[in-house]
Amino acid sequence: MSTPHNAAEAGKIAKTVLMPGDPLRAKFIAETYLENPVCFNTVRNMFGYTGTYKGKEVSVMGGGMGIPSIGIYSYELYQFYGVENIIRIGSAGGYSDDLKLGDLVIGMGASTNSNFAHQYHLPGTFAPIADFDLLRKAVDTAEKLNVPVKVGNILSSDTFYDDDQDAKLTWKKMGVLAVEMEAAGLYMNAARLGKKALCMLTISDHLFTGEELSAEERQVGFRNMMEVALELA
Repeated sequence: MSTPHNAAEAGKIAKTVLMPGDPLRAKFIAETYLENPVCFNTVRNMFGYTGTYKGKEVSVMGGGMGIPSIGIYSYELYQFYGVENIIRIGSAGGYSDDLKLGDLVIGMGASTNSNFAHQYHLPGTFAPIADFDLLRKAVDTAEKLNVPVKVGNILSSDTFYDDDQDAKLTWKKMGVLAVEMEAAGLYMNAARLGKKALCMLTISDHLFTGEELSAEERQVGFRNMMEVALELA
């Protein structure tokens, strides 16, 4: 079996896939945490690996930047490879005053300025949300590992360089914790296909204070997030 974007053979991808945006981060996770990782995809250099973590089979694969990209990769994993759970692990820019650099944020809901939901011809506005079982397990795991965690609404934005400079303040007023670029598309694919999804984010910078993590601090913060996510497999 293969798709236009994934060369994996049937049965080579686990039921749970961790999905960072950066394919090189997928490679790092596989080589650092998985036992006997095997690369199943290199199409467009979007690396994917399957191995075991504490005896459980788990896969990790890049998802790219933006909803169109993760929309393709997550759909193919769910629809053609029998994947049941996709856990996005990425970085985010903080909005909330309560967030500190390095904090773990879990997207209970994912607001968006994307038109991705238009394809479903819904008679209203769809609210993309995480799977509750994955969400609850992630929160419990973070607490056991003493990793600070905030849960709430995030924004999946189509624009990294937004011409509307007031947009971030407007979203902040609505209680949105942080901004990233993929979760809403992932959550909608999961809803449409009857699958499970969760988005976990490390705050790498804050859009109101101007603070940002150093390269070393990012490494530590991302490791915390990766280890929580791996426990969910």
